[in-house]
Amino acid sequence: MPQAIITYRGTIYPWHCDHIGHMNVMWYVGKFDESTWQLFSAIGLTPSFLRDNKRGMAAVDQHISYLQELQSGDVVTVKSRIIEVNEKSIRFIHEMWNDGTEELAARTTIKGVHIDTMLRKSCAFPSEIARKAASFVAPETAVQS
Repeated sequence: MPQAIITYRGTIYPWHCDHIGHMNVMWYVGKFDESTWQLFSAIGLTPSFLRDNKRGMAAVDQHISYLQELQSGDVVTVKSRIIEVNEKSIRFIHEMWNDGTEELAARTTIKGVHIDTMLRKSCAFPSEIARKAASFVAPETAVQS
């Protein structure tokens, strides 16, 4: 089975926290977004590929589970894996781990669609990117700690 790849490492700062001292949801989403671009780059959907080929990616579905609170000073790692690749779309999971406690803090599942940015319509992944993405596919239920 393909292993999850590390797509983000960082620290929770005081300005990431809300009025009750826990990381605010906007920062989970932001860190997962950074993870997405690292995952995309690993399969060939680099910024230069997207710009040069007038292509883009659009998130069309996202589900987040908040499992453990994160507080200022916590150090986190996001591990990502692809769970499905279709002609024009990809589904993947990011898991945010608290490095200090080794607990899963949050998980998100996202579906992204490959688009032609000139036509503003979905389009097929190039075969080399589809092959690379397929090599990363892991079962949805496989939790990597």
